[in-house]
Amino acid sequence: MNATHEQPDDTFHVFDTTLRDGAQREGINLTVADKLTIARHLDEFGVGFIEGGWPGAVPRDTEFFRRATDEIDFRHARLVAFGSTRKAGVAVEDDPQVAALLESKAPVVCLVAKSHDRHVELALRTTLDENLAMIRDTVAFLRGQGRRVFVDCEHFFDGFKANPQYAKDVVRAASGAGADVVVLCDTNGGMLPAGVHAVVSEVLADTGARLGIHAQDDTGCAVANTLAAVDAGATHVQCTANGYGERVGNANLFPVVAALELKYDRRVLPPGALQEMTRISHAVAEVVNLTPSTHQPYVGVSAFAHKAGLHASAIKVDPDLYQHIAPELVGNTMRMLVSDMAGRASVELKGKELGVDLGGDRELVGRVVDRVKQAELNGYTYEAADASFELLLREEVARQPLRYFRTESWRAITEYRPDGTHAIEATVKLWAKGERIIATAEGNGPVHALDRALKVALERLYPQLAGFELVDYKVRILEGTHGTESTTRVLVTTSDGRTEWSTVGVGDNIIAASWQALDDAYAYGLLRAGVEPADAAR
Repeated sequence: MNATHEQPDDTFHVFDTTLRDGAQREGINLTVADKLTIARHLDEFGVGFIEGGWPGAVPRDTEFFRRATDEIDFRHARLVAFGSTRKAGVAVEDDPQVAALLESKAPVVCLVAKSHDRHVELALRTTLDENLAMIRDTVAFLRGQGRRVFVDCEHFFDGFKANPQYAKDVVRAASGAGADVVVLCDTNGGMLPAGVHAVVSEVLADTGARLGIHAQDDTGCAVANTLAAVDAGATHVQCTANGYGERVGNANLFPVVAALELKYDRRVLPPGALQEMTRISHAVAEVVNLTPSTHQPYVGVSAFAHKAGLHASAIKVDPDLYQHIAPELVGNTMRMLVSDMAGRASVELKGKELGVDLGGDRELVGRVVDRVKQAELNGYTYEAADASFELLLREEVARQPLRYFRTESWRAITEYRPDGTHAIEATVKLWAKGERIIATAEGNGPVHALDRALKVALERLYPQLAGFELVDYKVRILEGTHGTESTTRVLVTTSDGRTEWSTVGVGDNIIAASWQALDDAYAYGLLRAGVEPADAAR
């Protein structure tokens, strides 16, 4: 059921349409359960309005409204049903789509209306005057039924360019009939910020209506266009989580809200909600089964990642020198990336991040920098392999390898059989804690077989390995001069059931590179489990 709302006032609206417009993105197919989960996340984030879909037109949306009304105790948001104005020549009381909007029990209705004269005549196949009547009748009817009404003026900016007088007549018709907000939609996504600002300013001055903005991202300007509309006087912004939407997407909810809160100093979320933004963004991405964009503003894992040594030197003095906000304000964190661009400051800051105190030892830091640069020259990368870098760092601090076994040899054999099946067997020969160990295991691939053989060999001495699991595996063939002999880089992600860590290996073939990455993965996992390194040299 809809509970009391904690929104402080009604002077500015954050309107989310992830469940309706965002769901039109290619690759997204939301179940009713998915929509309910996302709605809860958005309400927790504190948006003012959640557009749930088109009841009556889409059976899944009809079911969503039925369940959301009973199952979600909205604390901040009001549920919005989307639908069209009455059909041409049909009394509003007799239009089944309008009836479905009422049956949804949503307290707010967002109507889509044509504002481009050619769309009225060609798509609706009616007159310009009848279109205005359709808008007035539907808004007035829904208001009379106790619903709050917003009107989305579809193709408004294109319509304004073709016939500005008629586009403004549509705004007047909606506002005059009782619509709380008239939303100017850049449906084709072709506008630029200066044009949006000019049109919104003119429409606001000429109609006096309360205006909103709905921007598609076809020019890559949806967020900028949304903020330009706010600058011009719009007090209602329509967005989607992570910018999901048809074609290239919609205005992204998170940078729009962050800009309003942090750049415009406008309180549009409940206190403390902005700090949950990164978590909410990733949670929604998980529900829609899309990998979160690493380079998304504010909430991407790279949003506050620093690679250049020059940047790191400045950040060591004052993080604000290369960051436009403190990442903690949006629930994110600063990260230092270690690469061949790294300088002393990068290494010192990364060491601090990983909990390794370098103690201002210039000679130690210099050794680490030199080792990183040489390793990256050979094909290694530590940007996505913090565990391998931490091992390198701790080995330089300790001035000795931090290893738990020494490799004598390994091999992986693939046996193809006449019936088309194949078997892969790996054998490893190791030294650990003074013992020479030989172990063999089969797997569904050579790396899997090597991983299993390592466990067979070492679990007796290191029982912690039983909980280790390889959860991700990436291969890249690096540019080289020897054709099929080109260098291979492998990134491995391992989990102990609680946390994950990533390691890197480089070799002249995929198996050799994988073995290095596995070696690091086991060493790092045992180190973080508190196991003391053994004298593996024996």
